[in-house]
Amino acid sequence: MTDAPTAAALADDLLDAQAVEMPVVATLVGIPGHDRDLPDLTLPAQARLRERVTAILEQARTSSDDDRVTLGLVVHQAEAILARLDARMEEFVLADPMDAQGAKMLSFLPQLNINGEQAEQDFLARLAGLPAFYETLAQRHRDGIAGGRAPVDRMARKAVAFVDRFLEQDSPFPQRLCAEHAAERDRVYTEQVRPALRAYRDVLADEVVGKGRDDDHPGLCHLEGGQEVYAALARMHTTTALTPRELHDIGLDVIAKLDEEYREIGGREFGLHTAAEVQERLRTDPAMRWRDADELLTSARAAVVRATEAAKQWFKRVPKAECVVEPVPEADGPVASGAYYYPPALDGSKPGTFFANTYRAETRDKFIAESLAFHEAVPGHHFQIALAQEMTDVPMLRRLAEVTAHAEGWALYAERLADEMGLFSNDLMRLGMLAEDSMRAARLVVDTGIHALGWTRQQCVDYLRAHTVMNETEVQSETDRYIECPGQALAYMVGRLELQRMRRAAEAKLGEKFDVKDFHDVVLSTGPLPMSVLADVVAQWAEAQA
Repeated sequence: MTDAPTAAALADDLLDAQAVEMPVVATLVGIPGHDRDLPDLTLPAQARLRERVTAILEQARTSSDDDRVTLGLVVHQAEAILARLDARMEEFVLADPMDAQGAKMLSFLPQLNINGEQAEQDFLARLAGLPAFYETLAQRHRDGIAGGRAPVDRMARKAVAFVDRFLEQDSPFPQRLCAEHAAERDRVYTEQVRPALRAYRDVLADEVVGKGRDDDHPGLCHLEGGQEVYAALARMHTTTALTPRELHDIGLDVIAKLDEEYREIGGREFGLHTAAEVQERLRTDPAMRWRDADELLTSARAAVVRATEAAKQWFKRVPKAECVVEPVPEADGPVASGAYYYPPALDGSKPGTFFANTYRAETRDKFIAESLAFHEAVPGHHFQIALAQEMTDVPMLRRLAEVTAHAEGWALYAERLADEMGLFSNDLMRLGMLAEDSMRAARLVVDTGIHALGWTRQQCVDYLRAHTVMNETEVQSETDRYIECPGQALAYMVGRLELQRMRRAAEAKLGEKFDVKDFHDVVLSTGPLPMSVLADVVAQWAEAQA
């Protein structure tokens, strides 16, 4: 009789299964062993993956290993893979560059860092596999339509436009390769990949466009079994047992409470008396935009410096790696988000970097600048990710797991913590904190509205217009994001609310013994965890301290 696998072994096995499911992402984050692979979307391959992950899940659920934290993470991550397989989203999610398989491949492959002879050969092997990948993907779209899982027609048209834009590029894969491999890359792209992409584009245009759901039926609830699929995705993304109806009501409640804060802070700043008036002022007043890129960067850098200096009063440990602020590369500015964070190199060769988008700075909202800095950099993602990188005594899954509720929940918690720390420079910047909260709370309302309650696309648009500070372009793009990424947007606010709930429970348990620095250390010293597992960790810590 063989010994049962340890929690660490199960974590390593599951990490490899995740790499099988998403091999290009594995290469991007540095997981070895799959650098020549593309996702295998054939039904037999997905059945094999399901069988493997189910076995890991059953072993984790019955394991007697004492490492309950790692086992809890393995269970969540295995259930997440199974939820994605059950959702069959590769059949009807077509345009979102982070979730649609076809668009994601064209977004991620150009980002790969190709360094060395073996990496160049692996990259060429991937390119050579693209024709078969897109042929399989096209067949899965046909299967979806035949099986009553048609996409939203608007998104099918956007997918055609996405591929068209890619095909218009002269050199879509910009990596520097040796002369021999560069020539082979260009040949493979010209002779194999480009014709395959044209064929895939034609399937979208000729066989998918016109067969999809209209804007009045964009949600999963309009597909057979869609209510159950959405509930599973909501559990996966929030890492809680909250139902879609409960999540919807939580969003409505948070929006109502934010209205009170808008009236209070907006009254001081603008002399206005309703949340709607304050939001309209933020949305339309030209004074709410930056003068130029230098002003934007100066503000971002000052916020990070201020937060870094104050951190030791609120955290037992701070990352060894520095966090610097840089502008988004000029070429990426037109398509990049307003801000994002890149982790430090594991070997310490480069710091963590908070990228602020200065493209057309004069059109960008000034009031959210400090919230973005505290969210993306200090004490947000930089503290969270850089401290997780320093956890060298745990399985790699504990350092790299994608748990959106933990990652984005902490970053949103960091924005509110920054207010508690006195880091916002004025009430205008605090209104920016409320603006960011409004968007995340509204997501609970509209995501569940679309996918569980049968909302039309226009209902989503109208709600976002009425209850957030987003401009019209953002309202439209965010609406399409929620349609094609069901459940993901729920994780942000739910994660923050769960962290705040854990903190209140610890404060109540410990009374005067409660030290916020210890609480933050517990949250950040365990790596990315499902909220349910983290809640047990925090409760056990509080019990031990009492």
